[in-house]
Amino acid sequence: MKKLASILKNKEIMNRILFTVLILFIFRIGAQITVPGVTVSEEINKYLSENNALSLMNLIGGGTLQTFSIFALGVSPYITAQIIVQLLSTDVLPAFTELKRQGQYGRKKIEMATRYLALLLGAVQAYGIIKTMENSEYITFNVTAGYEWVSYVYVVIVMLAGSLLVMWLGDQISVKGIGNGISMMIFAGIVSSLPTKIVTAFSKWVLTPVGMGDQAQITGIFQFVLYIVSFLLIIAFVTFVELSQRKIPVQHSGKGGGQTQSMARASFLPIKINSAGVIPVIFASSILMVPQVITAFIDSSSANASWLDVFNTAKWVQVGDTGWYMPWGLLIYIVLTIAFSFFYANIQINPEQLAENFQKNGSYIPGIRPGNETERYIRKVLNRVTFLGAMALTLIAALPSVLTLTGVFGNDTSLALGGTGLIIVVGVCLELNNQIDGLLAGKSFDEVVASGGH
Repeated sequence: MKKLASILKNKEIMNRILFTVLILFIFRIGAQITVPGVTVSEEINKYLSENNALSLMNLIGGGTLQTFSIFALGVSPYITAQIIVQLLSTDVLPAFTELKRQGQYGRKKIEMATRYLALLLGAVQAYGIIKTMENSEYITFNVTAGYEWVSYVYVVIVMLAGSLLVMWLGDQISVKGIGNGISMMIFAGIVSSLPTKIVTAFSKWVLTPVGMGDQAQITGIFQFVLYIVSFLLIIAFVTFVELSQRKIPVQHSGKGGGQTQSMARASFLPIKINSAGVIPVIFASSILMVPQVITAFIDSSSANASWLDVFNTAKWVQVGDTGWYMPWGLLIYIVLTIAFSFFYANIQINPEQLAENFQKNGSYIPGIRPGNETERYIRKVLNRVTFLGAMALTLIAALPSVLTLTGVFGNDTSLALGGTGLIIVVGVCLELNNQIDGLLAGKSFDEVVASGGH
């Protein structure tokens, strides 16, 4: 309560919060506006709740694909472009690596390249989505025969313009609002779907059994309570994983070299269990979507061929002519998520660069020699910690698909718990809390200075 009172009294924080709410309100209005000239089928909601390749994109976009709105692409192309550019900056493309070392100027150039790449990826992604949904009859175009290509170009341009507008709105939040703009747009979309999920669960287990007898009603209430408790436990687990870290003790010797061991300043190098965040999940989902997009380009008539079920995370696929079925999509998804967790963690925390910086700054890990031995030690700790993080991330991300495959919720696949959405929501909440604490601390410091330090 004390913290809430401090926030309400802080004019800067309140202005930032109100500005953020206004931008998010504009985003939610745009999310309900369907692309002109397109008719959306009611079956699209069921399709996008089946944890297929497009379901994550719909989640990140805040349900904008369900209405096939002008914001249907959301920030997905930008996120994918950002990941690709970041990968290219790790000594893969010398030009990007050089820009990365040029400070603020280099960052601006890299950001511009990211946005251009996002436009290209967005156009490809938009066409793939259009063809996939059109062939499945989830959307139809109101066009004159012989001018279909004009409709495709028009819809792609509208979707790209919507994506650029979403990115601009996100930038406004980052500068004038609170939190990271792109993260807040994703956060708003995910949170907007949570009330619907809870209402659906309440209707299924509490309202539907009314009139079916006392036992059915008691069972239904118990199931609903169990559902809510499970939901809260998963949130607690995600929060625990996000906050968990391994602290490597680091000591800093004086520049003059005259300090004794006891006089050396001690600190820690924190390594988060899930240092890669949700990037591995997003990248794994993007790769699973590639075959569908490529097929839509090459042969639109087979864009929904049965072999594409291999890349669907919520489908059992028969093995040859045998009676055996395997969830190949889910298995591929799990392997990719784990692989990208290790890969991205080693990009985020570069052991070689850290060891080099330690030597330059006169820092060292007690009991470990500077140089190669320090690098090997950091890499070993990082990989061990990342293994735990990768397992936790995979468990949370794969949980909705597992629940769908096992048929726990029957036909109501939208009730599946866990998933990328919860990881993003918890991560953004923790980030917001840290930023608010920083702004409150800054205000307190200003008040101390203004009062003359008394």
